[in-house]
Amino acid sequence: MAHTHTPTVVTTPVTELNDAAIEQRIYLIRGHKVMLDVNLAGLYDVPTKRLNEQVRRNLSRFPDDFLFQLTETEVHQMRSQIQAVS
Repeated sequence: MAHTHTPTVVTTPVTELNDAAIEQRIYLIRGHKVMLDVNLAGLYDVPTKRLNEQVRRNLSRFPDDFLFQLTETEVHQMRSQIQAVS
């Protein structure tokens, strides 16, 4: 899960998602397929803040490579990529 500070991505309720909609929320970053925290939270229908709180509280339950913080450059690239799709 890649964490950004930008809640600008519109999420679709899990009841409306299909495989294609989920695949559209997977990005290639640093050679890894990842989902942004905002999209993962949308899948579980919870606020992004809550998802991140729970992950931080339970870090020992996740593999070391489960999450990372995007650099400013990566955030800019993600915004451009998302806007191009919209």
